Amino acid sequence: MNQKINIVTMANVKSWKGIEHIDNDIAMIEKTSNVMLPAGPCRIRFIVMAICTKGSLEYTLNTEEVIVRPGDLLTISERYVIDNFKPSPDFEGLSIVFSVDFFYEIISDVNDLSAVFLFARNHPVLRLAQAEGGIFQRYFYAIKNRVVDEGKHFRKSLVRTLMLAMFYDMSNVIYQYQQAEQPQKSAYVIFTRFIRLVEQYHRSQHRIGWYAQQLGITQKYLSETVKSVSQRTPNEWVNSYIMSELCVMLKHTTKSIKQITADLHFPNQSFLGKYFKQHAGVSPSDYRKRIRS
Repeated sequence: MNQKINIVTMANVKSWKGIEHIDNDIAMIEKTSNVMLPAGPCRIRFIVMAICTKGSLEYTLNTEEVIVRPGDLLTISERYVIDNFKPSPDFEGLSIVFSVDFFYEIISDVNDLSAVFLFARNHPVLRLAQAEGGIFQRYFYAIKNRVVDEGKHFRKSLVRTLMLAMFYDMSNVIYQYQQAEQPQKSAYVIFTRFIRLVEQYHRSQHRIGWYAQQLGITQKYLSETVKSVSQRTPNEWVNSYIMSELCVMLKHTTKSIKQITADLHFPNQSFLGKYFKQHAGVSPSDYRKRIRS
């Protein structure tokens, strides 16, 4: 069965009942009943940071099932497809929705924060201790109070400053989940730039050499640096993005394997089939049948 992937933008979020916002930059959601996602799969065009305070929430992120419980910090990147959104009847939470441009505007001079959030975006649910959850909740209400105060001339600057402070505080929490020792700042910068390139170009550029060339470094140095920061090789990162995109297209579109081959710039359909089976254990057609059965 074909399911159209709906696009949800900041404009959609702003139209929901009871949403406080500033332009297309940030929106605050205090009542989960105000969230009006379309039925079926949807791809968001913003970043979400939220905490579950009561009940539970189940959904699929691309094709992975996610369960959120009280005390969990939830991060969803703009590149993901959300489906099967099922909050429990008593589910409650606090959500901060912000544009990608606003996020990078806030952390433009803080490269280590960018790397930390790239980690969070690939580990979308983190269990928080009670005190850590309290930190997020206090920031939520402090930011919301500034967002609703339209009379203040420096309202947006205050929100930006509070968001940066929150990012720093929550980064201290996220650091605890990183297994590797903290690399040098230059390594974080390279890793961050690499991931941004992968997010933007993984559909058309599969070779690690191309990414190294864009960064002005050797492929060997890129491999060593990315592995030291993330404990994953550049190939593993690129493959994870490509496979995620492939699974989404196979599940949510009726495009033929030949069309998907062209969209993702594989040399031919046979090559794509071998690539997918190597990483998923089944052929693309078998995966499509299984996921839709």
